[in-house]
Amino acid sequence: MTIESPGKFWKDYELIDSGNFEKLERFGQYVMARPEPKALWDKSMSDSDWDRAIHTRFRTGAGFGKAGKEDSGTWEKKKKMNDQWTIRYSSPQPGLDFRLRLGLTSFKHVGVFPEQSSNWEYIYRQTKALSEKAAAEGKPGPKVLNLFAYTGAASLAAKAAGADVTHLDSVRQVVTWARENMELSHLDNIRWVVEDALKFARREARRGNVYQGIILDPPAYGHGPDGEKWKLDECLFDILKCVASILAPRDSYMVLNLYSNGYSAVLGETTVRQAFGMGPAPESGSTAHEGTVIDCGELVLRDSFGKNLPLSIFVRMSR
Repeated sequence: MTIESPGKFWKDYELIDSGNFEKLERFGQYVMARPEPKALWDKSMSDSDWDRAIHTRFRTGAGFGKAGKEDSGTWEKKKKMNDQWTIRYSSPQPGLDFRLRLGLTSFKHVGVFPEQSSNWEYIYRQTKALSEKAAAEGKPGPKVLNLFAYTGAASLAAKAAGADVTHLDSVRQVVTWARENMELSHLDNIRWVVEDALKFARREARRGNVYQGIILDPPAYGHGPDGEKWKLDECLFDILKCVASILAPRDSYMVLNLYSNGYSAVLGETTVRQAFGMGPAPESGSTAHEGTVIDCGELVLRDSFGKNLPLSIFVRMSR
């Protein structure tokens, strides 16, 4: 199991401090304080230092609901700032360079989950290798499906590496936001789908369509475009079994990211192994299984005082 955090090369993001159920972050030129239920410890900086640093602070309405799900709230601006602005992600990997439009939303989110940058790096690296192999063999580039794709940073990473990308989310507004990010990044030809992820994957399976890369970043609770309600605990295994039927049996990869409180990397790995029919993980040694390599771990943000803030778990599989 590995622990990963954004590289210091990312100049447009910084976790400055964390504690007392908040995090102090810089996105580009703006500093903000947001609620963070996993920041159980004390702040390293004083409250007055936080107040002097921030441009805005998010105040929740009714607090935190079940499983850490945030209620809506409001942003209290302390200094002059724009409601929307752009940041850049430029990786040491040549070619992985894109832009993201950020904005203040009523659910404390700003349009990017910075801890996911480790997954972007992996997606780009895997897709690039598949693209180069396909080119050498005179074949079309890899097809990558991004489910629960939000504002599309992972889609941009795959596209920048030469993939034919399908970006799916059930919320039309965030798909529109993702398209804007594509245009800001001078990329094109991403396929946009507004639909329930499980319904789409099942239909692809019936059609016999396969992908060389599949990315899943599901929320704990969700709604389809027609108002369908679902809970991740109840449908994750079904989604993964469906994904197993549409992921190419070789020269392919999958990335699963889970935010739900209480989920562990071991739980994620076991669920993936069972969905793909691989059986239990070995007690020690390699995680390879008949040409398939699985890695799991946690994605964290490390503040400037060295405190690790765990935010999600990942399972990555390549074969």
